[in-house]
Amino acid sequence: MSNQPEILYTAEATATGGREGHARTGDGRVDVDLDVPSEMGGTGGPGTNPEQLFAAGYAACFQSSLLRFATGRKLDLNGSRVTARIGIGQLKSGGFGLAAALDLEAPAIGRDDAFDLMRLAHETCPYSRATRGNIEVTLTVGGTSIERQAA
Repeated sequence: MSNQPEILYTAEATATGGREGHARTGDGRVDVDLDVPSEMGGTGGPGTNPEQLFAAGYAACFQSSLLRFATGRKLDLNGSRVTARIGIGQLKSGGFGLAAALDLEAPAIGRDDAFDLMRLAHETCPYSRATRGNIEVTLTVGGTSIERQAA
């Protein structure tokens, strides 16, 4: 039995020029210049970078998972927001690697409910599934780590 998804939608994007080039989706909805951040030795020009694009996608997908669980539990996530931070740096083994941090601000629900929703969403969000075991993902609610909360 295969664990491959039945594909409902496929996003397509083409990049030219690498990190100092240009990227565009097939439908033209995303059409961006790319620049290397100065922290990585680049010009820090006005273009975006792959980490910013990944952060936006992960935050949106993760919040959708949160909203689904909140609705099922009759929890109010109005006014909530998810901030994703995607870091890139050199691996000790060589090359570059990523790390992710997801933070939930949910003023209308209690901290325990927020922590529970974060755990559930992290189990089911497609981005979390794709990164599991590949990169470190830190979950926080209002800046408080889920791991610290359990202590």
